[in-house]
Amino acid sequence: MVAALLAMLIANSALAQSYFDTLHSYVGGLSILHWINDGLMAIFFLFVGLEIKRELVDGRLSTWDQRRLPVLAAIAGMAAPALVYLAVIGGDPDLANGWAIPAATDIAFAIGVLALLGPRAPTSLKLFLVTVAIVDDMGAVAIIALFYTSGLAVMPLVAAVAILAAMFALNRFGVRALPIYLAGFALLWFAVLLSGVHATIAGVLAAFTIPIVRTPGKPDAPHSPLHRLEHALNLPVAFFIVPLFGFANAGVALGGLTMDEIFSPMPIGIAAGLFLGKQLGIFSTVWLAVRTGFAVKPRGATWLQIYAVSIICGIGFTMSLFIGGLAFSDPLLVEEAKLGTLGGSLLAAITGYALLRFAPLHSEHIHEEVEHAREIEQDGDVESISSEPH
Repeated sequence: MVAALLAMLIANSALAQSYFDTLHSYVGGLSILHWINDGLMAIFFLFVGLEIKRELVDGRLSTWDQRRLPVLAAIAGMAAPALVYLAVIGGDPDLANGWAIPAATDIAFAIGVLALLGPRAPTSLKLFLVTVAIVDDMGAVAIIALFYTSGLAVMPLVAAVAILAAMFALNRFGVRALPIYLAGFALLWFAVLLSGVHATIAGVLAAFTIPIVRTPGKPDAPHSPLHRLEHALNLPVAFFIVPLFGFANAGVALGGLTMDEIFSPMPIGIAAGLFLGKQLGIFSTVWLAVRTGFAVKPRGATWLQIYAVSIICGIGFTMSLFIGGLAFSDPLLVEEAKLGTLGGSLLAAITGYALLRFAPLHSEHIHEEVEHAREIEQDGDVESISSEPH
């Protein structure tokens, strides 16, 4: 959030020219902006892929009963914003390629909002939000691969397939040395970059080749390569790559935009898709699934709290900015897409937070919090007793 705000301030200050010139200066055949968006973001997608694989194999998406509600909610939560966006732009063919921009949820920002609420956000809703966002990420990756890929180069694509097959074979034969898989990831990234498929897809593909040691219901195995790599990437991705991406992509020079451009169909459509489309798609699907008996309502959560979390899913920062950069080549449209993403995400974050902050708690959730407080108090008594000299 600080990185995005800083980018906005610099882009509208005397340092704006230096900011944009630096991002578009070339190093090793690519601009710094490309190194961030195509290079560092491939590591971000590797991290996302590791998280997805862990959840599918050994986590909250490992069974169909666990997948049912969040998968339905995520699908509806991607379709509805796209439809809202297309309705707002009125079928303008020059803007139609941006339909996927409001379809994505930023898991880090959304969870951050819930974290600010502490115990007022039931655990079941946090789990629901995480699983919806993970499925959402899977959908966003598929959209990028299918709809935002340029002309394909056959030989690099064949090389990428061969490298990926070799990495899966290593997994199959029980190879667990992470350096080998990381070297394969680097080669795969380069081949995918040359192939015309967006290079970040290499991160997700490589993640699915990393071996995992399953530990159902237990802490992560210390010798599991997937868990070791995921833990190692956690801090650099959260505190370096994502903030740097935000700093490089959130800078919008408002002085260069007229009021007509700021309130044009593009930013309004993206903001409406994120704020209105997400909540309508997710909440209506959850309500319908619960009413028909197809899925179970999140435990200890009221309908108002579920609605608030549906709104919070409209925070689309990272993925939305990323897709916006892929969807348009016209710099003005890219700037308008950024503006719509920032506006819609901010509106979703503030509204969702306010609703959850003041929403009455479910009686079952209150009971769980009381029991948890008693356990903490009892643990404290035990510690104080055990610390006394004998």
